Amino acid sequence: MKLIRVLLVLLLFYASEGLMAQTKEELKTQKKDIEKEILYTSKLLKTTKSNKTKSLNYLKMLQAQIENKEKLVIALNLEAALLSKKIKKTEFSTKEIEKSIVKEKETLKELKEEYAKMVYAAFKQKGKRNNMMFIISSSDFNEAYKRILYLKQYSSFRKNQALKIEKSQNELIKQKERLAQQKEGLIEEAAIKKRLLSSKKKEIESVNSIKKEKQKLLKRLGQSERLFKKQLEEKQKKAKLLDDKIRQIIEEEIKKSNKKNKNTNYDLTPEALALSSEFERNKGSLPWPLAKGVIVSKYGKQKHIIFAGVETFNNGVDIATDKNAEVRVVFDGKVSRIFFIKGKGKAVLINHGEYFSVYSGLKEVVVKAGEKLLAKEKIGVVLTNEEENKTELHFEIWQGYDKQNPSNWLYKAD
Repeated sequence: MKLIRVLLVLLLFYASEGLMAQTKEELKTQKKDIEKEILYTSKLLKTTKSNKTKSLNYLKMLQAQIENKEKLVIALNLEAALLSKKIKKTEFSTKEIEKSIVKEKETLKELKEEYAKMVYAAFKQKGKRNNMMFIISSSDFNEAYKRILYLKQYSSFRKNQALKIEKSQNELIKQKERLAQQKEGLIEEAAIKKRLLSSKKKEIESVNSIKKEKQKLLKRLGQSERLFKKQLEEKQKKAKLLDDKIRQIIEEEIKKSNKKNKNTNYDLTPEALALSSEFERNKGSLPWPLAKGVIVSKYGKQKHIIFAGVETFNNGVDIATDKNAEVRVVFDGKVSRIFFIKGKGKAVLINHGEYFSVYSGLKEVVVKAGEKLLAKEKIGVVLTNEEENKTELHFEIWQGYDKQNPSNWLYKAD
């Protein structure tokens, strides 16, 4: 019940932000992307399941799966809401067509009655009067002319009345066909809505099931407090080493760029300025550094997944992926440095003018310092921690000395 309340609040929030304005196709695409990520995370969870008592890796992926499934439930809710709106419109349209059919039937009936009276009157008059004699018996030319006009108008009126009847009949047939299509559409939309609601129910049950598994695992892992706190300290030390090394390299790059003057900011060449501008223009649409992957640790301040009150800071994002996954550069640039951090594998820092991208946790590097690269070119292979069966790439973006949130730069990563 608590999850449903949270989802309803989120739904109302998104609706107020104009998300309800999304088209059905946009929602379908969004849902497809989330489902794709859920399937991939499920695969990674199966890979690490046997090691779930040894590390936090399984727990982090469980959390990522929970978040994705909750996103999927929200997408299903929105899709169902859009469908409900469409069903209401269709129902209203159906009622309008039904009213129109009734009106058209009445019009047709009146036209037929008028035509029947006209035909009957003409039949009666035919026995009493010959049209030619009717004209000849006129008292003068003017009256004869008027009688000719009358007969023509009467004939034309009968023809028009017949055409009106035919048109009204055709319109009635069209309206009935339209009504049949509308009703078929309603049946189909109601079936889709039923399937959506069924999927939503299953996903909510799945989220609750994963949350229970997470709680059990948290309890079990919490018993090894000393071990995990030691691991956390080591991780923080390695993160600081990486941070210091990146700052040192960036400082060297800036000094190299500004060797002709005493500027503290970058004195970029026209080529480097153009590259920086192009990099900025691609914010939010940069390709991922991996062909497949799930962000299991986000940028910035994070609460420890097990220990309350313990916080860490991530300078980038950690992306879980498959064994031997290829790492690729996210944008055109030049390899500034390749270095090694004990316990974290090799790292590559690539210059994009004023910006830098960092790829850490590699077992193999296939590029050289000074080499120019194009976007999506291979730079190496991700390292796998065999003990924990963990394959993760640590990825960062810097603008000069300032760290950036990579999720704001990568395509559909937020």
